[in-house]
Amino acid sequence: MLIGAYTLAGAATSRSVYLEELTTAEVRDDVRAGKTTIIIPVGGTEQNGPHMTLGKHNVRVRALAGKIAEALGDTLVAPVVSYGPEGSVSPPSGHMKFAGTISIPEAAFSSLLEGAARSFRQHGFTHIVLIGDHGGYRSQLRAVADRLNKEWIKSPIRVHHVGEYYAASQQQYQQALKTKGFTQAQLGEHAGLSDTSLMLATDAAQVRMERLADAARGGAAAGVSGDPQQSTAALGQVGVDLIVAQTVQAIRRARESHN
Repeated sequence: MLIGAYTLAGAATSRSVYLEELTTAEVRDDVRAGKTTIIIPVGGTEQNGPHMTLGKHNVRVRALAGKIAEALGDTLVAPVVSYGPEGSVSPPSGHMKFAGTISIPEAAFSSLLEGAARSFRQHGFTHIVLIGDHGGYRSQLRAVADRLNKEWIKSPIRVHHVGEYYAASQQQYQQALKTKGFTQAQLGEHAGLSDTSLMLATDAAQVRMERLADAARGGAAAGVSGDPQQSTAALGQVGVDLIVAQTVQAIRRARESHN
C-alpha cells in the first residue's frame, strides 16, 4: 500500500504540461488550480532540404513550448498546429515545389486557430498564447489575436501573439553564432547551420547527418539556404536557451499588462 501511495503521489507531481497527455479531469483540476495560460504552438509541414525531416517545425515547437511552459509553471501546451499556408498548391510555389510539403488556405489556417482559442476560452483559460516556429504566417497569428481581443475586449480573456519566440531564433541566436566565427552564408535562412543546429539540440533524430554535405552542395535547388556541415547540438543549445528565456519573459510581460 505504501508503495502504491508513493507511486500515485509521484505521478501527481510530475504531471505533463502537454494537454493531449492529460485526462479531462486533470485539465479541469489544473485550470482550477491556476494553470490558466495555454500555449498554442504553430509548426508546419514543409521541406527542409535533403537532411532534415518535414516535421522539423512541429517537433521543435512542441519541445520548446514544453520547456517554456515548465519554466512558467502555470501553463499548459496545446497540440501542435502542423498544417499552415505554404504557398500555392497548383501551380506550386515556394516549399510546395518539394515533395511532402503541405499547404492549406490562409482562411482555413486562421479559422483553425480561432476555433482552438474559443475552445480554450470555454474551458477557463484566460491567457491564450500563439507562438510560431515558421516566419511565413506571423501576420496571420497577429491578425487572429487582434480579432479575438477586439471581440473579447469586455472580458478578462486575452490572446497573445508572442513574436519574441521567432525573433529570438532569427536575430539573437544568429548573432550569437556570428560571435563564434560563423558567417551569414553558413548560418543561412532555411536548413542552414543555425536551423540544423537548433534541430540537433531539440531532437537529433530529425537530422540525417550523412546528408549534410549533399545539402551544402545542393543549395537553393535542394531547398537549402546556408551550409549545415558544421552543425552541432551544442551550437543549437545556444538557440534553445535564448528562445525559451526570451519567450518566457515576453509571456510574463503580456500577462502582466492585461491583469
